[in-house]
Amino acid sequence: MTAPADTSAEAPDDRSFATDDALLARVLAPYKDHCRYLRTAHVGTEAETVFVRAEFAIGESCYIDDTGHLNSVEANIAYNQMMYYLVAKAIGEGLLDGLKDWTLDDFWRCRLPGILIARLTGTFRRPLDPRAFSGRMDIHSVTRRTPGGRSPFLLAETSYRYWDAAGGRCDGEVTLAFVDLPGPEVSDR
Repeated sequence: MTAPADTSAEAPDDRSFATDDALLARVLAPYKDHCRYLRTAHVGTEAETVFVRAEFAIGESCYIDDTGHLNSVEANIAYNQMMYYLVAKAIGEGLLDGLKDWTLDDFWRCRLPGILIARLTGTFRRPLDPRAFSGRMDIHSVTRRTPGGRSPFLLAETSYRYWDAAGGRCDGEVTLAFVDLPGPEVSDR
């Protein structure tokens, strides 16, 4: 997987959706007020990839004294917020074949107990200012798995990148597992 681009000059989108403030508010509702980092989220498609480009601001750490840079815990929280928004918007707009049978009601019911990070890697290339940074997350694929005799689940391969105005950079890859699938059947991508 290739990490998403880190520039604001994105290639033209096949389909593009500006921040939906009502959706963003609902996505962030489970988070404590001081842990709502996601400010804007622009969703789009490029070829086979669905992505979100986001802006973040972290006024103060949710768990530690100020370190002066984005740390891995808050990078993960920012990823989660970006991911939940992207998945909700992709379901609402029918952007992901692997989730085409889902409704937004399915998403709201499943998101916290049923979408898990199965694998997460990240590399901080240069320190990032947590008070103002940008991010992008790409969903590369969603595939259905049915292990012998067990309930089916979906695996989503994603990548992310964060950057700031001073050249800070962090990127990584995340495999998501959707384990609480709605309906009797979920089709492959």
